[in-house]
Amino acid sequence: MRIFNSLAIIFLAIVFMSCDEDLSKDFKIIFQSNSKSFTNSDLLSGSIKALKDHEVSSVEIKFQNKIILNSTGLEAFSVDLSEFKLGNHDLKVNLKVNGEKVEVSKSIKLLSSIPPKLYTYEIVNIYPHDISAYTQGLEFYGDTLYESTGQRGESSLRKVDYKTGEVLNKMELDQFYFGEGLTILNNKIYQLTWQSQEGLVYDLQTMELLNKFAYTDSKEGWGLCNNEKKLFKSDGTDKIWTLNSETLEEEGYIQPTTNKMILNQLNELEWVEGKIYANTYQKDGVVIINPDHGGVEGVIDFRGLRDKVKQHSKLDVLNGIAYHKASKRLFVTGKNWDKLFEVKILGK
Repeated sequence: MRIFNSLAIIFLAIVFMSCDEDLSKDFKIIFQSNSKSFTNSDLLSGSIKALKDHEVSSVEIKFQNKIILNSTGLEAFSVDLSEFKLGNHDLKVNLKVNGEKVEVSKSIKLLSSIPPKLYTYEIVNIYPHDISAYTQGLEFYGDTLYESTGQRGESSLRKVDYKTGEVLNKMELDQFYFGEGLTILNNKIYQLTWQSQEGLVYDLQTMELLNKFAYTDSKEGWGLCNNEKKLFKSDGTDKIWTLNSETLEEEGYIQPTTNKMILNQLNELEWVEGKIYANTYQKDGVVIINPDHGGVEGVIDFRGLRDKVKQHSKLDVLNGIAYHKASKRLFVTGKNWDKLFEVKILGK
C-alpha cells in the first residue's frame, strides 16, 4: 500500500510539473538580418524556430497590434515596416502547441530611415515678457497669448497681451501644484501639473477651474498641444501620449525617433501646420515631429537666443513655443526670460 501511495505521489508530481512547463522556452524568433535595430524602409524577415519536437497547430504573428501572419504551422514571415510607428516595440507570436496557448516575443528598435533636416532662425520681432514667469506652456487663441508657469507656490495660468507683455488675467495654482504645459480646445484650457498625476480644465472666457483629469500610464505632466481632434502630452520619457479630447483618457503614444536614437525629455509642445514642435529640456533646440509615426523630421538650432535676454540669477532654459495660426508666425521664449521672440525658421 505504501509503495502504491508513493507511486501515486510521484505520478501526480510529474503531471503537475508538466502542466507548469513553460513551452515558450522551446521556441525562438529568428530575424534574417540577425539584428534588433531596423529602419522604416526595411523589410523585417524571419522565422519561428522550434527547439523541441512539438505539435504546432496555429501561428499568429503580430506587430503593433497588426496581424502579419496567420498560419496553421511554422512558416517564414516578412513585413514592410514603412507603415508602423517608430521606437521600441515587441514582435509577438501566439502559438497553439500541443493544444496549449503559447506566447513568444522579441523586442526591436525601429528607427527613421531619413536624418532630420537642420534649421536655424532669424529674429523678426522682439516683445517684452514677464521676467518672473517660469514658462512651461505657451499658446495663442486668436491674438491673445495664454501662458502656464511653474515652480511650487508660484505656478499660474495667465492671459497675456503678447505685444506689451501685460498680464491681462492671472489664476494662481494651489501650492500643491507645479504648473506645466497647456493647450486650448473647444473653449477650454487644459493645463498639466508636473508630479501630481492630474491636469486642470478651465473655462476659456472666465478662466474658472471646471474640473480635473487623471493621468494613467504616463509618468508625469510636461508638454501639451492639440490638433483640434485630440491632445498630445509629453511626460519626460520617450513617449508622447495621445489623449481623447472628450474623456482625456490616454489612447496610445508615439516615440520621437531619429535615424540614430529615440528621444526623451521633450518638454513644451506646439502644433504647427500638421507637425509637433517640441522643446528638448536643457537644450537650445526644438525638434519637429511627425505625429503619425514619431519620426523627427527637423531640428531647429536656437543657440544664441538666450544670450539676447537679460542675464540674471534665475535665468533658465529655452522653453515656450507659440504659433499664431492666422499669420503663420512662430514665437519662442524661455523660463524667466524678459523677452518673447518672433522668429523665422531658415534651412541650414
